[in-house]
Amino acid sequence: MGRPAQISRTTVLDAALALADEQGLAAVTMAAVAARLGVTPMALYRHVSNKDDLLDGLVEALLTEIPPPPDDLPWQDRLRHLATGVRRSAARHPSVFPLLLQRPAATEEARQVRDRVCAALREAGLDDERAARAERLISTAVLGFAAGEAAGRFDHHAQDVRDADFAFLLDALHAFVR
Repeated sequence: MGRPAQISRTTVLDAALALADEQGLAAVTMAAVAARLGVTPMALYRHVSNKDDLLDGLVEALLTEIPPPPDDLPWQDRLRHLATGVRRSAARHPSVFPLLLQRPAATEEARQVRDRVCAALREAGLDDERAARAERLISTAVLGFAAGEAAGRFDHHAQDVRDADFAFLLDALHAFVR
């Protein structure tokens, strides 16, 4: 009988996210994550297959920290809820957040967030192909705003101006869908 696992996929991803938050995304290596957890780098390979899988896991961690909206909300409110969650995630993890603009949602858990957006868009009346296209465009707009804000692009504006800009973006995206 082997030793009980000291780590799990969740602890590996949590350690990688904390490392990236503290030292930047470039600091996230298999060796650095292993050192943070007090294990050998080989111990990580039971939970992530390689660095790309680790980065995909960080995308998953960012997306799954966004609480899912209640199913009984109208589609536009569900999209607003998700977009607001994305913005909060960017504010919490500004140095990691650009990964969402660089890597697709590759894990099943990460794809569930994308699927929620597509489901809301289908409820709005879009067919599967148009819902998928609209999801890509809407996600890019929301991610871009959130990443820019988290990087300090809008720091010369007061918070109420940034909030109004974000509300305007969401209203424009709603109009785009309709």
